[in-house]
Amino acid sequence: MIEVVAALIRNGDKFLICRRPADKARPLLWEFVGGKVEPGETPEEALVRECREELAVTLSVGDVFMDVVHEYPDIAIHLTVFNASIAEGTPRKIEHSDIRWITPGDIPHYEFCPADADILEQLMA
Repeated sequence: MIEVVAALIRNGDKFLICRRPADKARPLLWEFVGGKVEPGETPEEALVRECREELAVTLSVGDVFMDVVHEYPDIAIHLTVFNASIAEGTPRKIEHSDIRWITPGDIPHYEFCPADADILEQLMA
């Protein structure tokens, strides 16, 4: 089981989603920014590092929004999604093929990674 973190970054009634690159696992699917927790890191530290690497922003990490366990054919993950906000910087496409701010009503127009299904349902509720 791989420990993974993601950020639910809100700006008013919108939240940030990122499109995976074509050359990675689950190509061109949308997701929340984040990644693997490295040895010796807290989940919060991992999330701050991943957002710096992937979006060039400094994150302010809040409380846990949701925990999800998902098994892909190639990997099993424990995904912890944190409420978060951007403390410094403007998101840039460094790792992703696209980034967008969307509302919960926009969710059906995007194809997300399967692990995000429960999170998206909660956002639309």
